[in-house]
Amino acid sequence: MAEVKVPELAESITEGTISEWLKQPGDAVEKGDYLLELETDKVNVEIIAEHSGVLESIMKDAGDTVQVGETVAVIAEGKEVAPVLKEQASPVKEEAAPPAVHKQEAVLATPAARKLAREKGIDLSKVEAVDPIGRVNKQDVERTSGKPKGNPVPKQPIQVSSDKPVEIVKMSRRRQTIAKRLVDVQHTAAILTTFNEVDMSAVMKVRKKRKDAFQQEHDVKLGFMSFFTKAVIGGLKKYPLLNAEVQGDELLIKKHYDIGIAVSAQEGLVVPVVKNADRMNFAEIEKEIMDLAVKARNAKLGLADLQGGTFTITNGGTFGSLLSTPILNAPQVGILGMHSIQYRPVAVDQERIEIRPMMYIALSYDHRIVDGREAVGFLVKVKELLEDPEKLLLEG
Repeated sequence: MAEVKVPELAESITEGTISEWLKQPGDAVEKGDYLLELETDKVNVEIIAEHSGVLESIMKDAGDTVQVGETVAVIAEGKEVAPVLKEQASPVKEEAAPPAVHKQEAVLATPAARKLAREKGIDLSKVEAVDPIGRVNKQDVERTSGKPKGNPVPKQPIQVSSDKPVEIVKMSRRRQTIAKRLVDVQHTAAILTTFNEVDMSAVMKVRKKRKDAFQQEHDVKLGFMSFFTKAVIGGLKKYPLLNAEVQGDELLIKKHYDIGIAVSAQEGLVVPVVKNADRMNFAEIEKEIMDLAVKARNAKLGLADLQGGTFTITNGGTFGSLLSTPILNAPQVGILGMHSIQYRPVAVDQERIEIRPMMYIALSYDHRIVDGREAVGFLVKVKELLEDPEKLLLEG
């Protein structure tokens, strides 16, 4: 007998919730087959079989919380297989097997895609994938089924309370974790937000002038995020306390710049990290952000993509936000919020008013270690670099 245990996931992850069993007792198992999907605080992890044989028993059901190292199933090997097959064989099991499930796990696909394919009786091998590596995602299955996208969170039947219809939707583990961490950080950090505004004329002029040549040379669009990432790094170098974290009664001031980029994914907000962003040029930053965003949308982010951030940038402007107060991404002590660009009348000097593309920016910071002087100075530095982008080549 071989025990199936929850493997080591990452230093910060000690438990997870079983979201789905991909094999059932009595199923033949080959080494490397996917057995179950485990939902953790950060990403979904597929647990594979380390032995070949027959899945004899399952100790934990879908929805159960399990710890790293805990045994969740047993696989029968060698001579043990025949008795297990005899015990498991029954007409009921044959009837219960869903029609288009056999060999589904042999197809490269996301857990969400496999689940939806089973629910709709779709053979994954017949689903055309748009992913460059051929991995089938949920959208590919939906397109094949010809039905509109559903809610990613399982719904329970509509309940009636006080003669008014309501719908109870169970929060996913990730949403629960997001909620807990956002509340925790507000209880442990002294969060304050300061604001400024940036005249985006110079950045927009550079983008307009260089965008075609940039895309032709680097095969990626020149967006705003590379400018902001470079500007943030320039600000962090001048005000290093914003690139620190609190550890007890000590400060860990980081001399590297791993910038988190908040992304709204289907399962909830995630913050993949652009590692060593200070060593990258504009094209490298844009490519990395694009790759991470595609991974987030396709639920393909790995734990390594989400670890080690020193400062975070969040862009509410993509959703139309004009102003907001972002919440810290603990244990970081600073987060910069970008917002919509709006053309507004601006006093250029005492005599002239011009219409300029303006953006409000907001810095939330931990007032325990960052004073108002540093916070305001950081925002002014970011503003200065964005309004004179040539300086980014020297200071970013």
